Amino acid sequence: MNLFTHEMRLHADPSRVVVRPFHIAWSGGNGAAPSRTERLVAEVLQMDGAQAREELEVVLKDFEARHWQTRRVFMTRYDEIEEMLGLDGSEIGDEKRQLIGAYFCHEYSYAAAALMNPSAVPHFDQSGMPPGSLRILMSMRAVGEGHISSVAFREGIITDQHELQLAPEPPFATATDAVGSDREEMPEGPVTVYRHRDSTLSGTVIFPITAAQSKGLEDLRIVRFQHEDGTFEWIGTYTAYNGSQIQSELMRTRDFRAFDLVPMTGGAARNKGMALFPRKVDGQYMMIGRSDGENLFLLKSDDLTHWEDGAKILVPEYPWELVQIGNCGPPIELDEGWLLLTHGVGAMRKYSIGAVLLDKDDPSKVIGRTSEPLLAAKDQDREGYVPNVVYSCGAIRHGDALFLPYGIADSSIGFAFVAIGDLLERM
Repeated sequence: MNLFTHEMRLHADPSRVVVRPFHIAWSGGNGAAPSRTERLVAEVLQMDGAQAREELEVVLKDFEARHWQTRRVFMTRYDEIEEMLGLDGSEIGDEKRQLIGAYFCHEYSYAAAALMNPSAVPHFDQSGMPPGSLRILMSMRAVGEGHISSVAFREGIITDQHELQLAPEPPFATATDAVGSDREEMPEGPVTVYRHRDSTLSGTVIFPITAAQSKGLEDLRIVRFQHEDGTFEWIGTYTAYNGSQIQSELMRTRDFRAFDLVPMTGGAARNKGMALFPRKVDGQYMMIGRSDGENLFLLKSDDLTHWEDGAKILVPEYPWELVQIGNCGPPIELDEGWLLLTHGVGAMRKYSIGAVLLDKDDPSKVIGRTSEPLLAAKDQDREGYVPNVVYSCGAIRHGDALFLPYGIADSSIGFAFVAIGDLLERM
């Protein structure tokens, strides 16, 4: 089969840091003594102007060159502290306010441990693209301190010769934020987060913000979804993890400025690895899921946020997938049917990527499947945080080829191009 693996790799990078809130206990033990927060703020307020200026200069010397608009970030954090403690900012100088903000911030290396499990979609902005080229957008699972997963993005271009060109990362990364939210209390339920107006998408990170997401946003499978009125929305399914429980949620955006993070309900939402079809089929929303953790199911719903268990359509059949199978991203529409990439787990928990073709009008019907994997962990792709794993959360069609970004050993990201005609012939 005509499969070309690109020499480019994306790796974990401890130098990619963002400023995050540093949370300190808000109340004293029995209310009789000031809290740590109150004591810390009081210490700064008692400094004379020269001392506060000197301390702030030390902080800025260490961190200002490492972050975007550092002073503004400190002031924003101060505003949150002011509201929580009922301070009067008009009586506090700028330098002391910035210094207070700095005490309640810390650096977080969001991709220090791993960068993995990418998903690719057409970019929302195709302006200026030469004929045959496509601007793309990748989501990636970034893993940092405490093994907490977040969502990072990377933009790029696929040329008419199936060459991959990634946009350079900006020098600073910024985290999305929920406007008006209480940063000290994790909200419940749906929430909207916003990319900063001056930050690029390639430098934007979506961190867990709700209690259900507190330990990670994992494996975003993003798709450009076409609604019945012809408009597009970018919708991704991901796993929210709180340290003991998981649930599937949706990320929804039309402009990549505002992102709605919406919990899903229903029996299927208790599982991970759900992948949305890019449009309604036969008047219904459809997903591929793994309701029993072993086989693949077709799920149907009249509501994007509510999913019950569906009909089993695929079971492990070949040696490389006998332990379990799952999807590797949303189905891709071809003239011949729905192309679904799958992952299989075989002996020694070795992961491989295969494919199946589903009927276009009735995706519960399997037209064909690969008896051998199109990509498997081997050689240099075997070593990493979790060895012997290749895994994708979504490929994209470009002309007669499939662009397949994939995670390697839960540690890094590689890229491959697969001829669609060859892939179909292998089924």
